Amino acid sequence: MTMTKTADGTWDAIWADVRRKTDRMVGRLRGKSPHKTTDGVYDDMRLDWWTSGFWPGLLWIMHDMTGDETYRREAWEWDARIERCFVTESNLHHDVGFQFLPTAVIKHRLTGDKDGLRRGIAAANFLAGRFNIAGRFLRAWNQDKLGWAIVDSSMNLSLLFWAAEATGDPRFRHIACAHADTVLRHFIREDGSVVHIASFDPHTGEFLESLGGQGCGPDSAWSRGQAWALYGMANTYRYTGDIRYLRAAQRVAHYFLAATGDDPVPLWDFRVPDPAGEPRDTSAGACAASGLLEIASHLPPEEGRLYTSAAERLVLALTERYASFDDPAEEGILREGTGHKPAGQNVNVSLIYGDFFYVETLAKLRGWRHRIF
Repeated sequence: MTMTKTADGTWDAIWADVRRKTDRMVGRLRGKSPHKTTDGVYDDMRLDWWTSGFWPGLLWIMHDMTGDETYRREAWEWDARIERCFVTESNLHHDVGFQFLPTAVIKHRLTGDKDGLRRGIAAANFLAGRFNIAGRFLRAWNQDKLGWAIVDSSMNLSLLFWAAEATGDPRFRHIACAHADTVLRHFIREDGSVVHIASFDPHTGEFLESLGGQGCGPDSAWSRGQAWALYGMANTYRYTGDIRYLRAAQRVAHYFLAATGDDPVPLWDFRVPDPAGEPRDTSAGACAASGLLEIASHLPPEEGRLYTSAAERLVLALTERYASFDDPAEEGILREGTGHKPAGQNVNVSLIYGDFFYVETLAKLRGWRHRIF
């Protein structure tokens, strides 16, 4: 599945807007590690924060698609900067995939940089070290959450699969598959909805309960969790060829598409008790769009068309109603992202991972051949 543009050149036109916007972001964000906007301006988070890889990842995509050395120069040092968190006091955890796949690993893939290779493998070793053998899961976060695993880690598995290929060491793949099987067993419900947090006894591995996390409750369907799962399981299929993962990705995608209804941009949670007035989450929509294209790429054209068309509808809706290309006060690309609604944090803002997945999806629609996740 490769699509260079629609009949009227829609993707090319949107891409031109994205490039102009990214050039302005380069001028405004130099050296910053953005996460979310306040009054349109991106913050500057610490380097061990889970989102630190998305801005450089966006830059690497832009460089690969355009050949513009400006993007390459801006992205180049990020893996070295984040690597310092391994030798200083930091809060690195399960999300090192989000931090090193869009920096060290893609840098190595595009340039052959040996330090990028080394840093990517070091991050994979760190992630593998978080594997709980009894429960067959990658431990989430730090502090006292010894038995927690989260659906977000479906996306971080790509770091382990890549490391297995890069080193020839199958232990990375074994761990990734074990965690993916736990996702199938405890995170993806029969109807295709997804749990955010699963709690296990860290000593015995026994499953204890589901937790709401960033969703509205333990039985809810947090839309960004849906996106993490459908995209992550599609990636797992790409690396393994195990049809169980592709079918799981499809099941989650079907729930996502059925739950969005007429507006393809999702509410922050599909099972919020009273949807009236609840915020949407453009970051969930952008991530899901990229994942839908990944699913489509593994299917015959007549079967994959459903997912490609859904991704296209999502991108057009995000562009027409939520993109900010011309407002100089807005540093982000997509408005109306929702970070953590139950905690009242980062609601109706631009989120750097929403911007990343939006650009990634457009790049795929224009024929981008490389992959970060």
